[in-house]
Amino acid sequence: MEKQSWMELLPIDRYKVSAKGLLHNYDRKVLTMLYQPLIGSRAFSLYMTLWGELEQDRVFGKENTHHSLMVTMQMQLPEIYEERVKLEAIGLLKVYIKKEKDIRMFIYELQPPLSPKQFFDDIVLSIFLYNRLSRTKYNQVKQYFLEEEFDFASYENVTRSFNDVFGSFNPGQLEHAQEDLRIPKTTTMPSNEKGDAPKVWNDFFDFSLFVDGLSALVPKKAITDPVRECVITLSYVYDVDVLSMQNIVLGAVTEMQTIDIERLRKGARDWYQFENGQALPVLSERVQPHSARMMKEKEPSTQEEMLIKQLEEISPKQLLKEISGGAEATKADLQIVEDVMINQKLTPGVVNVLIYYVMLRSDMKLAKTYVEKIAGHWARKKVGTVAEAMALAKEENRQYQEWAETKKKGRTSKKTVRKEMVPDWLKEEPKEQAKEIAKKDVSSEKGASTLEDERKRLEEVLKKYKRD
Repeated sequence: MEKQSWMELLPIDRYKVSAKGLLHNYDRKVLTMLYQPLIGSRAFSLYMTLWGELEQDRVFGKENTHHSLMVTMQMQLPEIYEERVKLEAIGLLKVYIKKEKDIRMFIYELQPPLSPKQFFDDIVLSIFLYNRLSRTKYNQVKQYFLEEEFDFASYENVTRSFNDVFGSFNPGQLEHAQEDLRIPKTTTMPSNEKGDAPKVWNDFFDFSLFVDGLSALVPKKAITDPVRECVITLSYVYDVDVLSMQNIVLGAVTEMQTIDIERLRKGARDWYQFENGQALPVLSERVQPHSARMMKEKEPSTQEEMLIKQLEEISPKQLLKEISGGAEATKADLQIVEDVMINQKLTPGVVNVLIYYVMLRSDMKLAKTYVEKIAGHWARKKVGTVAEAMALAKEENRQYQEWAETKKKGRTSKKTVRKEMVPDWLKEEPKEQAKEIAKKDVSSEKGASTLEDERKRLEEVLKKYKRD
């Protein structure tokens, strides 16, 4: 995966920082208290470093190289790249690229954070923060930004209008000033801009089926772009199926034949709590959506198909529990899973393949950095099914083996290298070739055997879960 990062970004690549409007000190407070728990301290540090490259009251910085950014942050380029991806996913950064011969030029446009009201009104971000912090801490943070609303009811508005105070212009003044009043088209003027909430990429909700099945009581013209976006987001957060969403929308139609977004959100929340009790949704407890299952109406005929079916029918949280022999997954592991599901919009089945693959490659540990690297790559490839994830994992494994073999040949010493055991579905080389490699790695038999045992145990765990 490190190879993928270096393909995306090189130290000699140049960049320039810009900002969508002026950034203010209050934005720092919002970033620190609301965004940092979601993106982590390193992504937060990257945002602040890029912000620091802007001159005061300006929205463009000077041209720089990524090597200088590596020196400033004391981070390797693949690490900077992964933190950059988090900023993109959370809505804090837009990236533009221009290629000229062998040089690439990036524009990193910093996006202002949402206002606290926008943040807590956003379903994805508020639930993500709630799941990240404890309930007590979440309420403390929310309370910090709350302020008692002032009651103006007993006051009369006596504010003067502009023309009450200032005289009007005569035609001559207006004619001479017209040219000077215009802002040249090739220039811009800094202003205060609103931030944008992260977008949910829809590959899980059949919107056409949803619209076709709406009651005659819901006019098609009521399905505006904001309503469409809200429906998709609610479906993602609360795991609402098409039929249930149609009923929820029906309850949000107003007397004016429009759809009230707030009523729509409340309806989805009430539906979820009725179905699941009072708890807020936990993404790691979801299973692969039926629309993205390959084996839902097919009996597996091969070992690989059996594995696909098992990974489609188990949640990431349950998979971690089964792997641990029935012990509950740690909070740290669940946070890693929630992160990639929110930030990279990966489906539960794809996350299961990710867990399976990473654990087998990392001595049964869920390494956060490694998970995030692969998750970012799979998200950019728009992987949505278990089969697609397994195919990409095979390709990742093949590239890794080639890289490891090249690196091994380049060594002057004859130090033995530990051979990694991988499940059959990851293997692509002929069996005879695999035997030859195995003979050369006699010294690593014990470690490899241990990992092979873990692989077999993991497969048995999944089979047992399926039987139960």
